[in-house]
Amino acid sequence: MVTANDENLRRRASLELLRAEASDELAVLIHERLRGGEDPWDFMEDLPSVDELVVLTLRAENIAENGGVRPNKARNYRVLRQIALDYPALTRAVWRILGDEEPHRRWDASVRLDAS
Repeated sequence: MVTANDENLRRRASLELLRAEASDELAVLIHERLRGGEDPWDFMEDLPSVDELVVLTLRAENIAENGGVRPNKARNYRVLRQIALDYPALTRAVWRILGDEEPHRRWDASVRLDAS
């Protein structure tokens, strides 16, 4: 029998798997936007890196574990810091995300920034 704690430890042990999943997800995102007729020069720099996507996925898992309650600014900082401690290779991505005002919205394809 696999407990939630065992699953959590197994997930933490495989950063390579997390990166592979994020890479696949990013490829699908790019493919969908290209099929939608968007110019890659217009959107590629707005997409998260693979490591940023891994961090955002781990953050989303933490939110789900907390009953779906979005974290306030202080809790968000603690969650992201814990991700950096659990996965030292993701530290740079965590700090990039912490530097953004709204990292979960920056690359969202449904968000359109007003050009004015």
